Amino acid sequence: MYVVTKLHYHRKSKMLDIYFDDAQMHTLSCEYLRTHSPSAEVQGHGTTPSKLVLNKHAVKIERLEPVGHYAVKLHFNDGHNSGLFSWQYLRELCVNYQLYWQTYLERTEQYHAQLDSVPIKFIP
Repeated sequence: MYVVTKLHYHRKSKMLDIYFDDAQMHTLSCEYLRTHSPSAEVQGHGTTPSKLVLNKHAVKIERLEPVGHYAVKLHFNDGHNSGLFSWQYLRELCVNYQLYWQTYLERTEQYHAQLDSVPIKFIP
């Protein structure tokens, strides 16, 4: 179990520094945090697959709200604030950043490719 000891938000760069009790520090962008929110809205409800959240490159964090000693609620300027980022989930986002971000970029690319194609059905 990891504990976050400090969060430092950089308003201009829209980056969040996350300090853990094992002396590790990671920096994540607001876009990454918003598109990977642990909320049911983003992650899906039960068997519903996760939702692809698009166009969040300009999103900012308006407020960080501590939740007990185990999580933080991030209030984004697009109105999203329903996800509780537990210390364990933040660590997971940090450790798996490359994989999660690459997967997100691939899903985004596939989504845009679908928009560019128009299926035409020929009826003989």
